[in-house]
Amino acid sequence: MPPLYSHNLEPGRDSLELASLASSDRGPDTGDDTSSRPSISSSRKLSLEREDPLDNGNYAASGHRVRPERSMSVNSTFSFAANLFPLSSTTGGGYAPLGAPTATRGHGNGGLGGGSLEKHKTLTYLNGLSLIVGLIIGSGIFSSPSQVNANAGSPGAAIIVWVVAGILAWTGAASYAELGGAIPLNGGPQVYLSKIFGELAGFLFTWVAVLVLKPGSAAIISIIMGEYLVRTFIGAEAETINPWISKSVALVGLFLVTFLNSVSTKLGTRMNDMLMFLKFVALLGVTIIGIVVAATGFSFSGAANLDWKKHDWFEGTKMDASAFAVALYAGLWAFDGWDNTNYVVGEFRNPGRDLPRVIHTAMPLVILSYILANVAYFFVLPLDTINSTNTVAVIFGSKVFGPVGALILALIVSASCFGALNASTFTSSRLVYVAGKEGYIPELFGRIGSGTAVDQHESLTTTRTRSWFTKKLIRIVADEDTGLFYTPIPALMLNCTLTAAYVCVGEFGTLVTFYGVAGYTFYFVTVLGLIVLRVKEPNLERPYKTWITTPIIFCCVSLFLLSRAVFAQPLQTLLVVAFVVVGVPVYYWRRYVNGRSAVKREVGGMREVREGRPWWKFWQRR
Repeated sequence: MPPLYSHNLEPGRDSLELASLASSDRGPDTGDDTSSRPSISSSRKLSLEREDPLDNGNYAASGHRVRPERSMSVNSTFSFAANLFPLSSTTGGGYAPLGAPTATRGHGNGGLGGGSLEKHKTLTYLNGLSLIVGLIIGSGIFSSPSQVNANAGSPGAAIIVWVVAGILAWTGAASYAELGGAIPLNGGPQVYLSKIFGELAGFLFTWVAVLVLKPGSAAIISIIMGEYLVRTFIGAEAETINPWISKSVALVGLFLVTFLNSVSTKLGTRMNDMLMFLKFVALLGVTIIGIVVAATGFSFSGAANLDWKKHDWFEGTKMDASAFAVALYAGLWAFDGWDNTNYVVGEFRNPGRDLPRVIHTAMPLVILSYILANVAYFFVLPLDTINSTNTVAVIFGSKVFGPVGALILALIVSASCFGALNASTFTSSRLVYVAGKEGYIPELFGRIGSGTAVDQHESLTTTRTRSWFTKKLIRIVADEDTGLFYTPIPALMLNCTLTAAYVCVGEFGTLVTFYGVAGYTFYFVTVLGLIVLRVKEPNLERPYKTWITTPIIFCCVSLFLLSRAVFAQPLQTLLVVAFVVVGVPVYYWRRYVNGRSAVKREVGGMREVREGRPWWKFWQRR
């Protein structure tokens, strides 16, 4: 390493931070901002941080809102940086505006939106684990494993499908773990696709995910939560429920989750942590109850189920490939959410270490929990009952403990959905936030906090005059460095508004197909990008590197599922394609708007410097 860079670097810094530091010239600023490769049209064209991340005056170190106006050019000594890291540095939180000229990239405000979440790395291994588990274990395993079981044909075949689906989802998660370690920025696939295939690919993912995928899936979770919560009060046996009652409860839950995540990052993650443990305890309880019932033959009402004893576990297995494909598709749907942590990887304290640990802990735990829960269902309930109901956990509780058990299980399912909704809201807000930083959507949604100019440290000092309870409460829920409401509030509001609209509409048949086709299309392209990145940039620092067979297997599975969707529902598949294509002209329109805005800001700043006053203070002398 040249003497210029032979500093005692702080441990635990990610590759993009070190690249930013090594690419900074401490010499006099020549004013040449064109050292980035001119051939790259990406909005992240080497928008490296314009300040030393180890400098004591740095925003990250001092915590001050006012950031020093320093400029540093890219040093040719780190010549491969332009090829290796055409991304925004996490140390500056800088997401360069889409379509902005090179000279305006990398400004201290971190892109279009001001402050940066990536400055304050607060997420730990446990937080990441709760995010993945929180979204994967929602309502599916408690309510409707029937799609897997009915199409598999037998309990034994269903267990095999659950294992295969879990392993295949694990291959996708492992591929995302490598991408997240190599590119430790918030935004997940949006960042990866922009880096590997260009800004258009990243924008199209954002276009689909922000408008449909994220709010649509959150709306489904919200309504399921509302239905189960209503059943805990009016009775689990109620056959008909006014849909607007469930929707009203769903909206209340959505607004509550949005508020909790607006207060602080700590409050949102702690809620995830607590609900994750609740889900594991619930699944463990279901497993233990099933084993006890199988051993004792206990049943609250009617005769105990003996199908698991009298019939072979593989009796009735369907050998039809199409039936197996449907079962596998349903199983993969139940494991969806394994990419959740990648949306917030920029806020991890040690993403290179913690992200792979999170993936390789969460996936086997979820797979094991799903298998044990299904075995417990087979012990207690007949196969025909499991295959014909969408409330298997409620019937399970009713069979063992009567009406009280049904109500308890209904309450547990609603709490599980609340946890999944909380995890979805937390990560979706980061996707919207990064989209605002990049200029994909209006810059308002890339801002932090409520938009006030109150200093965070000043707001924390005011707690000294408050009561003991208030100070204790703030210490519990407030973030350590930034206090309260230093969260992407505008992004949370947008996600809440879109989700509420889907809840009110409530037609999810087309939405589920849309989610399956669009979701697995972008899963495929993103994991394919991992293979492309291995070829294009073999020297890229990768804290975690999965086997090359892992992304290849996942790509093959994704193509298989997509081909099934194309042949089974071609019209809805064309709807997905049409929606994605509509995003192309929107992309170029956003580039044009952001380019003009950046030029206006640059020209206005130059005029202000030349005239010695802002343009609007025309009455003052120069």
